Parts: sequence; structure tokens; C-alpha cells
Amino acid sequence: MIYLLVLFPVLAQAQQANVSSPDKKVQVEVFTQNGKPQYRVTFAGETILENSPLGLQTNLIDLSSEMTLVESKQNAIDQKYSQDKIKQSEIHYLANELVCSFANKDKKVLNVVFRVSNNDIAFRYHIPESGDPRALVVEKEATGFNFPQHAKGFLTPQSKSMVGFARTKPSYEEGYQVEKDIAAKSANGLGYTFPCLFRMGEKWALVSETGVRGLYCGSHLSDPTPDGTYTIAFPDQTENNGFGSTGAAIGLPATTPWRTITVSQGLKPIVETTIAYDVVEPLYEPSVKYTHGKGTWSWIMWQDNSMTYDDQVKYIDLAHQLGYQFILIDALWDQRIGYERMEELIKYAASKGVGVFLWYNSNGSFNDAPQTPINKMNTAIARKKEMQWMKQNGVKGIKVDFFGGDKQETMRLYEDLLSDANDYGLMVVFHGTTLPRGWERMFPNFVGSEAVLASENLMFSQHANDVEAFNATLHPFIRNAVASMEFGGVVLNKRYNRNNDGGNHRKTTDVFQLATAVLFQNPVQFFALTPNNLHDAPAFTIDFMKAVPTTWNETKFIDGYPGKYSIVARRHVNTWYVAGVNALAEPVELNLKLPMLAGQKVMLYGDNKDRTSYTRSATVNKKGELKITIQPNGGLVLVQ
Repeated sequence: MIYLLVLFPVLAQAQQANVSSPDKKVQVEVFTQNGKPQYRVTFAGETILENSPLGLQTNLIDLSSEMTLVESKQNAIDQKYSQDKIKQSEIHYLANELVCSFANKDKKVLNVVFRVSNNDIAFRYHIPESGDPRALVVEKEATGFNFPQHAKGFLTPQSKSMVGFARTKPSYEEGYQVEKDIAAKSANGLGYTFPCLFRMGEKWALVSETGVRGLYCGSHLSDPTPDGTYTIAFPDQTENNGFGSTGAAIGLPATTPWRTITVSQGLKPIVETTIAYDVVEPLYEPSVKYTHGKGTWSWIMWQDNSMTYDDQVKYIDLAHQLGYQFILIDALWDQRIGYERMEELIKYAASKGVGVFLWYNSNGSFNDAPQTPINKMNTAIARKKEMQWMKQNGVKGIKVDFFGGDKQETMRLYEDLLSDANDYGLMVVFHGTTLPRGWERMFPNFVGSEAVLASENLMFSQHANDVEAFNATLHPFIRNAVASMEFGGVVLNKRYNRNNDGGNHRKTTDVFQLATAVLFQNPVQFFALTPNNLHDAPAFTIDFMKAVPTTWNETKFIDGYPGKYSIVARRHVNTWYVAGVNALAEPVELNLKLPMLAGQKVMLYGDNKDRTSYTRSATVNKKGELKITIQPNGGLVLVQ
């Protein structure tokens, strides 16, 4: 890692301070207005954020009003790092940093740190130690995002808590509304879940947060004020059965998580941003060398009744036949298989070259989810005992479910789970869970979170199948743009049941499903393939699923619009995959710009008008262009 810090002159008693991106397109101005810290943002000369509030309110000190900007300084940041779990493997982060120091009438200081790179802004607060009080509770943030009145939102509402299945919400699986008026209220009156995408004509802004751990709570955006200002909202008091504070207990000196804004002309920088990882650091070293890859998973198609020894053997054999590295054994394994036979099953999997992930309930006290194993992950003593058993038997990872909230108490549980799991060489997937916020880099053994209306909903309702393509076109621009997304997809069954002859109808084509294996990024993918697919799915689909990787060295946005269609290219070592899906009612005909494939032959996977799928070779012309058609509810894949 290379880190370069260059100090520029201090501006004493400044009335305002400015910082720009290295290419000068992003401009941030920081100032006070009637004693309140403010900032505004322009991109390429156009307003992205009008005067927007800054500041914190604590139980003992108000750091949001009667403030004076006393000094500012700038630093240049030049950082390189490698990361094998995200959309790019080698990142060079160049940014200009502005540190603004505000003081209140009692001379208590709040530093606001802005880092501005090309297309990305990250900012956070730093409260230095200055005598007593040293322990504070942040009760509210003034932090806001004041968009112009003509802006439109692509947003998912924050769920009510303690509702839904076994009172497990919020589980961050609400649907999206697109082109939403800037001043419109959310469906539940609780604001919007991160990340939040906004369009201002041809300009775009993606707002989220990163660097959240047990030292703070997670947050989301409030409902907007009439002028279109969204503010940082803390968790609702009712989350986690009402247990735990909604604010953040901090000891000075303290820093808050980063708020991030990706701004752009067009959608390319939105899809390709790495800001969620650029401003965080690893919190500990990996205890073992973690390897990522593909896995099978019986629950999605065969459900709870498949938690038997014999059925799991079938899925271990499937993983072996596909050349996959893992199997996920889901809820109720402790009751229906038992620990002793599970030890046998893990040995059998190992004999086939397949590593085992085991499902766990995260809790026993903050919702009513009855699935077992329960009360194994929420206390340190039980957790370490269970993890020791897993280590002794060669388990590779865990999937922990049913969290339901963003309180600081819950963030501590996430951090403790990850840290303890690393001590025992275990990778971790979270389900029924919040958005990961920089965790791919912060926690070496973290390998994905759901936090999306994922594949299980396709099993539960026909409506989810009816809008599958619409949702798939959103994720590269919103949810998957800021964090890995464990979706559990690629369904080659036509029907959602064990025998492929009943249940919900899949509306999308086979190639659409293949495309999502590339379109949805997560370093460990548990796909929804079933043993019957080896003989009832087209042979080329199985061959593709044997070969497709789950880790990527490079990601490029090719074309698309959220809610309509999406095409993304990803490179694994020297091989490019281009994947697209179409949610429109008519075919999409495009002339793709693929300069990295200029003059090369590719294998093209596509769909006919009758929804049957095909493969053929194609040649990208010397200009790097290729004309393609994607059918409604259909997909496209190109493989170099």
C-alpha cells in the first residue's frame, strides 16, 4: 500500500473553504450560515447539492449551531490497495482532502473531513478530545443532502420494524420506486434505506455510507423536507424488540462513519465506484487464506424438507459434478441431521472437494424467528464453543440470519461475529441483514450480505417473478454499486418447486439467469441450481455455470438505465464477460461499445423471440462495436 500525505497552508479564521477533485469537476464548498455549518456541491458547473446542513447533536454538546469556521487545511491523498472481493482488484485512489474545524461558543471543536476524488465525495466528523466531557451520546446528526427541486429519486423505503415474518423486519428487502419526486414521502414514513440514487437531468448522485462498525450505529435517509433536503436518520427505537439505544455512544476522540456521494454525468461512475472501500482500512489480518467461489444450496428450491442427510449428499454431489467449492446447508440442520451425522456429512463433502457453510439464527431475543440453530451466535461463550466445533470439523463458513436493525448494539454483534469467526478460520455471509458498509475491506473473512429482495422471494410469490427483470436492472446502479450482494440466484428450473412441475412460474429466460451470475457481484455465490438441471437444462447453460467465476479484476459499465436494461462487463484475469438483462416490454437493440474486445471473437449467449435460448460465435469489429438484441425478460452474455 502506498499512502502520500501532502499538507497545504492553513487558512486561519476562514469564512469558507473549498476543495475540488483532482480533475476539478467536483467542487465542494464549506461555510457557515447563521452559525450553522453547511456545504454545497457542484459537478461540471451544475448544482448537485444546494446548501446542505452539517453537524452533530449530542446529549451534552450541540455541534450543529452557533458554530464558527475557525480554520481549514488541505491534504493530497495518493493510495493504492488490492482487494480480491469487490468489483476491481487493483485500486488507485487519488483525492484531495479538506479538514474544516468548527468551534461552538464554548470552544468545543467539530472537525469535518471531506475527501474528494474524481466523481466521489466522502465526508465524516472528527471530535477531538478537549477535557470533559469525554463520553458522549450522538443523539442526532444535522447532516443533510439538499437536492434541486427537479431531482428524481430511485429509492427503497425503510421498513417498519418488528413486522413481517416472525417480527424480523427491517430485513432490507423492500421494493424500489423509480423516478420518485424529490419531496415525496416514503411509504412507511421512515425514510429510505441506503444506498439512494438521484437523477438531475443528465447528472446523477448515489448517496450511501461506509466504515460503520460497532463504534456507531447504521443510518439511512429521512423523509425529505419540502425543499428536498434529506437528512441522516438513526435507527427507529422499536428495532430489535425495542432493545438498545437509537444513537451512538462515543468516547473522545471519535470519528463517525463516512457519508459518500458519487456524482457523475451518466451512469458509468455510479456502477464503477469503489468509494465504499477507498476510505476504510482492514481491521485485522486474516487468520487463514480465504478462498472464494461457487456453491450449491438446496433450500431455495427444495425448502426445509431438504434438510436431511440424503438430500444434502445429493447437493454435495451436485457441487462436485459442477466443480464448485462449497455447499450451504441451511436452517434446521441441527434438528433434522444432528451434530454427529453432520460431522459425517462434512467429511463426505471434504472427500468430494466441497467445503461446507452452515446456517445459523443470529439471535434468540430480538425477534421471533424460530429456525435453529438458535442462541449459538448472539453470546460470546456460545459462539466460540460452536466455532471451535466447526473448526475441528473443517467447516469453511457460516451464514447468519435474522438481524433486523441498525442500532449500535447490532453493529457490535456484526463486528463480534466477524472477528470471532476469523479466529476460527470461518468466512461469514449475512442474511436478513443490513447493507454492508465497506466490510469487504474492513473484515477479511466477510464474503457477502443479502440486503436485497433476493431469490427466496421468487419462491414465495409470483409477483416477485413478474418483476424479476425490473429489479435486476436496478441492482448494478444502486444496491450492488456500493457493496457485494449475496442474491442466491441463477434459477434454471421453469417452476419453483422440487420437481420442476409446480409452484411459481419463472418469467425470465435461461440466458437472463446466466447473465445475473455476472451482473450480480459477490465473491461467494450460492446458486439456485438443482440436480435435475444436469439433464433438463440446456447443456450450454450447465457448461457456462461450471466456468463462470465469482471474483473480478475489473468492472466496466457498458450501457443501461435503472429499471429498463443494464449491461456490465467484468474481467476475470484475462477473460472478459459481458452481461445484460432487459426489463422492457420490447426488445432492446444496441450497438455495444466494447473497446477491450475490438477485433476479437466471442461466444454470444442470447434469446429468440419465443424465449428459447441459443449460443453462437460473434466477432466484435475493429472499432470495438457489436450490434446485439436483448429480448423482453431476456438476457445477453458475451464471453471472450
